[in-house]
Amino acid sequence: MNVWFRDLAMGARFAVTGGREGWVRTVLTAVGVGLGVALLLVTTAVPNAIGARDKREDARTDLRFSVTQMPKADDTVVVAMADTEFRGTSIRGRLMQPEGDKAPLPPGISAYPKPGEMVVSPALARLLGAEDSALLRDRLDARIVGTIGEAGLTGPAELMYIKGVAGLHPTGYPVERIDHFGNAPEPEPLDPILLLLTLIVVIVLLMPVAVFIATAVRFGGERRDRRLAALRLIGADGRMVRRIAAGEAASGALLGLLVGAGVFLVVRQAASKLELMGISVFPQDIDPAPALVAVVAFAVPAAAVAVTLFALRGVVIEPLGVVRTAKPSRRRLWWRLVLPLAGLALLYPMLGQGNENGEFNQYMVTAGVVLILVGVTALIPWLVEAVVTRLGSGPVAWQLAVRRLQLSSGTAARLVNGIAVAVAGAIALQMLFAGIEGDYTKATGEDTERAQMTVNVPASTETSTLTAQLQQALAKTPGVASVTPPLTSAGVGEKPHDANEGASFTSGSCAALREVAKLPSCKDGDVFAVRGASYDDSTDKLAKPGTTLYVDPGYDKVKGAAVPFKVPAGLKDARPRELPTGGDRGGFLVTPSALSEAAGATMSGDLYLKLDPSNPDASDEVRTAAAQFGPLINSHSMVAMERVGRFDSIRTGLFVGATCVLLLIGASLLVSQLEQLRERRKLLSALVAFGTRRRTLSASVLWQTAVPVALGLALATAVGLTLGAVLLKMTAQTVAVDWASVLAMAGVGAGVVLVVTFLSLPPLMRLMRPEGLRTE
Repeated sequence: MNVWFRDLAMGARFAVTGGREGWVRTVLTAVGVGLGVALLLVTTAVPNAIGARDKREDARTDLRFSVTQMPKADDTVVVAMADTEFRGTSIRGRLMQPEGDKAPLPPGISAYPKPGEMVVSPALARLLGAEDSALLRDRLDARIVGTIGEAGLTGPAELMYIKGVAGLHPTGYPVERIDHFGNAPEPEPLDPILLLLTLIVVIVLLMPVAVFIATAVRFGGERRDRRLAALRLIGADGRMVRRIAAGEAASGALLGLLVGAGVFLVVRQAASKLELMGISVFPQDIDPAPALVAVVAFAVPAAAVAVTLFALRGVVIEPLGVVRTAKPSRRRLWWRLVLPLAGLALLYPMLGQGNENGEFNQYMVTAGVVLILVGVTALIPWLVEAVVTRLGSGPVAWQLAVRRLQLSSGTAARLVNGIAVAVAGAIALQMLFAGIEGDYTKATGEDTERAQMTVNVPASTETSTLTAQLQQALAKTPGVASVTPPLTSAGVGEKPHDANEGASFTSGSCAALREVAKLPSCKDGDVFAVRGASYDDSTDKLAKPGTTLYVDPGYDKVKGAAVPFKVPAGLKDARPRELPTGGDRGGFLVTPSALSEAAGATMSGDLYLKLDPSNPDASDEVRTAAAQFGPLINSHSMVAMERVGRFDSIRTGLFVGATCVLLLIGASLLVSQLEQLRERRKLLSALVAFGTRRRTLSASVLWQTAVPVALGLALATAVGLTLGAVLLKMTAQTVAVDWASVLAMAGVGAGVVLVVTFLSLPPLMRLMRPEGLRTE
């Protein structure tokens, strides 16, 4: 053991006491490893960050979709949902009316705002203070008396307000009486396909990180081997030099852990100022689990040692030099093919499974995908070597680049390993997303040609008057092209309470009623029964002249108005028409003079709006104008298609993670490129001294990067398409390739490499000075 410790310690000393060359090599290794470690630490903190957000979301849960309403008490509060949007960004809003001194406080505030006052999140306070937010200020129209604390927000960028009001009456969702906050219902578990998607996203995002860490610990490999050869000359044996190499690699990795921890702390502290794809977190949320931190702290140095020893397996370090300088033996292909084939074999038994045919084995999926992606890193060195040995003559820059690639194709391959793995995984994921998107995307049925927004007025004694006034105001609102005549509606049954048969009851002018049904003829005073509507079996039973029906009957323990309505003898038949909001409506249609005032007070109002597409703020103008008539008036933007929320959440997580990985790829590639240039400093200076033009050398460096990148991206595309096809077969989807997305993924990878190459040109120019020939 003493011998082992002595050799490892000697390697560690070489890492930090080798003069400027040793320090630069160690710093480059530490930076490369540190960037990967920082991203790993952020990744290990993701579960805790999501858990902290969910916990705060759960603690502030208020509306519970209750059928029955609890009685008023000293410890109750009436809460109404008043969510809105501003320029496409959602704003969470609540109207609150405490009913006693013991009313529970929502998390994040110390006292309820009084009527006409509100408390807001810090992000909303900043937005309201912006010069171009006049529409939002007019809409919320309350005096800000405080801010909501972190306990009441999911993240620092969340837009939220709580407004104090008076006169709220609980009528069921979205206005309810509660006596505590919290206790959100348990979320449904992910279905097998979404679980598979989540697993693949995690693997694809973490694999490039592991590849970059493995690449970083091999910085300065050629100089290290020459130094170890010198140790053999003074008596060290092969095992000793390998232990010394292991100590040097471990020390660089440990320093990288410290760098990574520092970068992580900086990123953690800046988290409150960052927002990616609508997701923001507080710094304290980014708290990695101790067990996962321990795994990273152990795995990174262990991987560094393993990679170093694996790299030395083909290098015989002898006293008179390194056999690496001789013509290397050709790389073997067979064992490199074993990895992806083994991965495919692990995935094969799960073909055709999914939501209806059983769950996927997470361990087999993980192992299979990892083996396939690792196979990319194993195949690239063979592919680069096989191609560059056959490259012929050309311009001077091309010949310099080709010769360098022929002498050190392994180094060039390592440079693109991370990019290739990232692109292969991204292509496979893109195919999987595109293949299953149809299962998680559904048509809303909303006809965005007939209308782009709806405005709903809750039931009250003033609904008819308010809806008519709102129609006139909206017709004059900037950005509104047209507004349909107002419609009011409620339910109707054959009994005043717990009716067995129920139907829709709609009132409006003849022009308004023609929006929801096909009328034979119409004049004020007519009543129609809409027959043949979807999911309506009650209208035919209720539409008998002389029958007394009840508008707004009560159900369970909820007391309705139950206003009697007698079916007239002159009842007319109508046919259903597709609604702008989708579907059709059966039941009864009543013109204004046939409706009693008491029945009208139980009905809610609806308006359909067409917007001017040339006005980008049209929807915000509508919301602000509607808010002037009451805080509970709901404005809804219509969309033709919508996706399942969890599918969108996974996609958002992918984009956030991919952004971080791309930043890591760019930074690590730049470090790798600088390390390669530093290794060739004397050679570059000598070529310049012999008269080689700097432009030629710059072009040769570009070719040295472009050739391996092109080969790596070609291989990554092939592997990505294969993996994507297998994943689609696993989810029982038809295999289809979106070539535009595939080319875009490959283009992004190539773009990152080109940007890094151009960033490395200024250091390259400095390295080509004659001073680079100095030695000691």
